[in-house]
Amino acid sequence: MPSRPNPYREHLDPNPANYAVLTPIDFLDWAAEAYPDRLALIHGDIRQSWAVVQKLCQQMAAGIQAQQLGVGDTVAVMLPNIPAMIYAHFAVPMTGAVLNCINTRLDPATVAYILEHSESKLFFYDAEYEAVVLSALELLNEKAKHPLPRCVRVLDPVYVQEQEALGQPLKLKALNPDRAEPGGASLGARSHAQPCIEDFDAWLVKPCAQPFVYCPPEFETDAIGLNYTSGTTGHPKGVVVHHRGAYLNALSNVLAWSIPRHPVYLWTLPMFHCNGWCFPWTIAALAGVNVCLRKVDAALIFQLIGEHRVSHYCAAPIVHAMLINAPESLRAGIHHRVSCMVAGAAPPAAMIAGMEAMGFDLTHVYGLTEVYGPASVCAKQDDWAELSLGERAERNARQGIRYPLQAGLTVMDPETMQRVPKDGQSMGEVMFRGNIVMKGYLKDADATNKAFAGGWFHTGDLGVVDHSGYVKLKDRAKDIIISGGENISSIEVEDALYRHPAVMACAVVAKPDPKWGETPLAFVELKPGMHIEAQELIDHCKRLLAGFKCPRELRFVELPKTSTGKIQKHLLRAQAKSASAIG
Repeated sequence: MPSRPNPYREHLDPNPANYAVLTPIDFLDWAAEAYPDRLALIHGDIRQSWAVVQKLCQQMAAGIQAQQLGVGDTVAVMLPNIPAMIYAHFAVPMTGAVLNCINTRLDPATVAYILEHSESKLFFYDAEYEAVVLSALELLNEKAKHPLPRCVRVLDPVYVQEQEALGQPLKLKALNPDRAEPGGASLGARSHAQPCIEDFDAWLVKPCAQPFVYCPPEFETDAIGLNYTSGTTGHPKGVVVHHRGAYLNALSNVLAWSIPRHPVYLWTLPMFHCNGWCFPWTIAALAGVNVCLRKVDAALIFQLIGEHRVSHYCAAPIVHAMLINAPESLRAGIHHRVSCMVAGAAPPAAMIAGMEAMGFDLTHVYGLTEVYGPASVCAKQDDWAELSLGERAERNARQGIRYPLQAGLTVMDPETMQRVPKDGQSMGEVMFRGNIVMKGYLKDADATNKAFAGGWFHTGDLGVVDHSGYVKLKDRAKDIIISGGENISSIEVEDALYRHPAVMACAVVAKPDPKWGETPLAFVELKPGMHIEAQELIDHCKRLLAGFKCPRELRFVELPKTSTGKIQKHLLRAQAKSASAIG
């Protein structure tokens, strides 16, 4: 068509009166404005309103600004689901800085790598993880590439009470907030560098005398978060997510789950996982209640659900299974409907039946760190209620359709980029596109370009599309083991095994597990003349890796190889599945 003037574009450009950058930080201000006195947070004996939470977030942000940090800087946190973690999800982006949530289960070497790669300048950590944190800082200090981050230690009163009840008094490093080198020792004097450690409560009080200056994002696609995922290699990749995606996925949670205003949300899902699937921002948008939970414990979960009439929670399959198998007496007094969300492995019939027996309504979602957590949902249809348990389980086992505010979800041949037919049989790679997709991988242009080849985000997962248009996974990314909701790179575990002098070759695959979903199974071929016990190799791995990454089982075999010497992992995966089925 010939070009012609468009009258709807003349003098109608966006301006401050009709356009504002989308950011989930606005949800906090709305909740505090609309419901200032309404309960926002529960943690042990702590009760805080939305006005109080807003004030504390602003004080935390003022402290960050006092360190001359803002746009382009990274602030790391290693915290469980406690109030400080909720504050951080608003306070850090308020300053223009980027929030780097670190998995609390990681080993010191990985924590050190993340701090170094992200160039984190400020690090909030919980006292429970101090040994790991100090070891990580020591490793970082030895590399002498970047100044040590200034550290702020959070001493959670619930944790203190737990330790006192166990008769285990805390032994923590002395605080040194007035150390001369606030940003870390100079690179020329790192042999004796000590991390600067401050107290979080004092940190919140100190900035009160100075004004907080809100620094809104200049563009919607400015980074808001940095989350490291093992991906398909042992080296963590930094997933960069932006304000627009976080805003839209926070609202997509509301639409996909039909959440009413003022929900009571229990934090069973770690907030370090994809920023808690964006639920810190979702709950603010609904002026709901955040019920904090330091660690997953069936008795405590049921106690909190009953005491506070929890309406919603999210969790990995293992947590749901734990609740189903807990003593029935723990559920006494819970008579209201509870909505729960599960991601990861498809919920089996036994899980759906168990949840229904408790009066819990289960919703199955699917996603990855690169798509802000859940970005597809197995949307339930009205006629499913008339189906048998087995038929409902079959339908709920699908990963479903795209989230309401995600632009696209499909399955395609990754070579031709042609969609597979909706026959439930033709397999391809699951792909997403839209606003709820990461900016890319930090400092890794090659991986970013590969992930976005053809204008879609490639998940690495294989799936099919059925006649109703629902996606169903058939196989996960081949080298990733998903255990209890955690991603484990088989390559990383193999690298640890190879570091033992007796190992000639090895391969690690996923073994189905009724409790954890999957666990690492290692096949090891020893060097000629060498002998070693399996437990010795497992202990060797525990010295190098976080405990959850270590093999649960180890078998000594002659590894199957191709004519070129490549290990045939598909044969080993078949063995693992066969042995599990027999067992």
